[in-house]
Amino acid sequence: MTVTVGFDLDLTLIDPRPGVIKAMAELSAASDLVLDGEYVAANMGPPLRDMLASIGVPEARLDWCVSRFRATYPEIVIPTTLPMPGAVDALRSVRAAGGKTVIVTGKYQRNAQLHIDALGWQIDHLVGDLWSAGKAEALKLHGAGIYVGDHIGDMKGAVAAGAFAVGVTTGPCDAAMLTAAGADVVLSGLDEFPEWFSDAAPR
Repeated sequence: MTVTVGFDLDLTLIDPRPGVIKAMAELSAASDLVLDGEYVAANMGPPLRDMLASIGVPEARLDWCVSRFRATYPEIVIPTTLPMPGAVDALRSVRAAGGKTVIVTGKYQRNAQLHIDALGWQIDHLVGDLWSAGKAEALKLHGAGIYVGDHIGDMKGAVAAGAFAVGVTTGPCDAAMLTAAGADVVLSGLDEFPEWFSDAAPR
């Protein structure tokens, strides 16, 4: 039976933090708002609109700020983004076992696809604009039996989909938080994934 493994994107597979800080600085200058880009970069996961609201963007300006950030994202963030340690080998390990990979992310799908293209990754499916338990829809649609992510929202999505939840502590959530949110196993990062997948992953 072919296993399908789902992965989150930001701070699970990719590290866009340096570019996000720069893009937030650009947005701050363009909007004349004081925005904490380092906080946003360190706490990625929730939808961009929710994140901007949480750092003080007024409701009346949220739509404009979301559009502006997304428009400048390709030229600022894409070129500086690198894979998280172990990400390439994690994806390869699934393919080597005859499995399929699906990325399910809260990121705007067009920009998520630009990341995949820039890194030259071969994946089977990409679904963007989904967050927390809302990720279950795509995970079930593509038959993901395992979902890997760095945020409690990712664990909630895996649980809602009935998938085996793998937490990685490379984002804002520690092992205790991920476990409390439903993680079946917690790894320190994707560099531990290939061995775990080979030896202990459910099939």
